[in-house]
Amino acid sequence: MAEAASTAFPDLDVISSLAGRTLTPGTLPGRIRVGGFGGADGIAAYLREERIGFVIDATHPFAATISAHAAEACAATGTPRLLLLRPPWQPQPGDRWEDVADRAEAARLLAATSRRAFLTLGPGDLAAFAGLAEVFFLVRLIQSPAQPPPLVNHDLVVGRPPFSLDEERSLFARHRIDTLVTKQSGGAAEAKLVAAREAGARVVMIARPEKPAGERVATVAEAMAWLGGLLGCRT
Repeated sequence: MAEAASTAFPDLDVISSLAGRTLTPGTLPGRIRVGGFGGADGIAAYLREERIGFVIDATHPFAATISAHAAEACAATGTPRLLLLRPPWQPQPGDRWEDVADRAEAARLLAATSRRAFLTLGPGDLAAFAGLAEVFFLVRLIQSPAQPPPLVNHDLVVGRPPFSLDEERSLFARHRIDTLVTKQSGGAAEAKLVAAREAGARVVMIARPEKPAGERVATVAEAMAWLGGLLGCRT
């Protein structure tokens, strides 16, 4: 998003706000702010202090709290806000998807149906599966966790997406995965979903939380068109 905005509008002061959970984030143009704000009031104060003209919420579809706080702060300060929310993945022929509401429901389903599961979640999601001693877990994280995953039987792999189809096929085959557990992040079809389909593995898909109401788009190009309209120019 920052790269697209900086390219389309070179004179625009672009600020990217990062949570700081990843130790080595990618390089971004413009200014970068790292860390929390202290809730909606903190965001509102920052918007006023920096005289922010527009906010594009391009957070992860599961980052419900920061999106709610941003919406509240923008409403309080009268700052135009756009939600960039990539469309959800859709099952394809041959897929074996099970949609669940949350991590707890995913764990209950695994206890009844799975023996070797591939968890592509965040470190904060793993505790929900801690009681499943009979299930082997392959856990993939972006960076090594400070503490070992709270799982009885597991292997850990560390890597940053995107992952190739060959990489995903290898993981499914080598670890004999029968179930993939993932969040409904959406966007471009990911290789892990294709690999699960080819392996005949079940996919346990955790549903997205609700995002706040307001104007929203599904692509970066649409976001740039929205920004261009507010700036009175074309992208």
